[in-house]
Amino acid sequence: MKMNCIAVDDELLALKKIQRFAEKIDYLNLLGTFDNALSTFSFLRENKVDLIFLDIQMDEFTGIQLLETIKDPPYVILTTAFDEYALKAYELDVVDYLLKPIPFERFIKAVEKVYARFLKDNSPNAPVQQTNGLNQSGAPDYMFIKSGNKTVKVYFNKILYIEGQRDYLQIHTEDSKIMTLLNFKKMQELLDPHKFVRVHKSYIIAIDKINYIENNAIKIKDKLIPVSSTYKIAFYNLLNNKNFL
Repeated sequence: MKMNCIAVDDELLALKKIQRFAEKIDYLNLLGTFDNALSTFSFLRENKVDLIFLDIQMDEFTGIQLLETIKDPPYVILTTAFDEYALKAYELDVVDYLLKPIPFERFIKAVEKVYARFLKDNSPNAPVQQTNGLNQSGAPDYMFIKSGNKTVKVYFNKILYIEGQRDYLQIHTEDSKIMTLLNFKKMQELLDPHKFVRVHKSYIIAIDKINYIENNAIKIKDKLIPVSSTYKIAFYNLLNNKNFL
């Protein structure tokens, strides 16, 4: 199911960046870009739009003023270089708040959040987790990872473990290995903490892919992964909570 969207920003480079990002996502249909809020208001009266990427600070008519004017606004992702509007964004019930410069992985996360709501609102009786790339909670069951010149879709349920290799992370899945410049902190923000856990300064593992644990080492497929003292207590507490032990 396609989601119609527009981008509004008085900075040409910011508009081009959002357009470039949107073109990489197959369920986004970018209807147009606008450099001011007034022309956006006219467009919204004549066209069905599901999502607006909206800059806040614009001349004459701000993004906030636009939202306060629209009677029944679509989903909104605010894009801004300033963080002081976070409270106002909450009051206006926007879906997400992106700070410039916007990294692609953060853009993806925001869009997936909107798409989950969009599918739920438009297909209330459909089991969306079976047909729309969502899991049972309505969250996406995959992420997009920048790897070299490619942006790769990685399904969470295929990840075995993630290994740190100097400046890179290598994602080991059931059928591939994917290198990325993401660090462990950003990777953990993308992963479900109930399904993935860090067990060593160089490893995150998928809990459901564990074959066995012995002498503070985890066996996943043919890989033996150490559990370091730094992460040992949190790891075993998580297993106890899941009735593993």
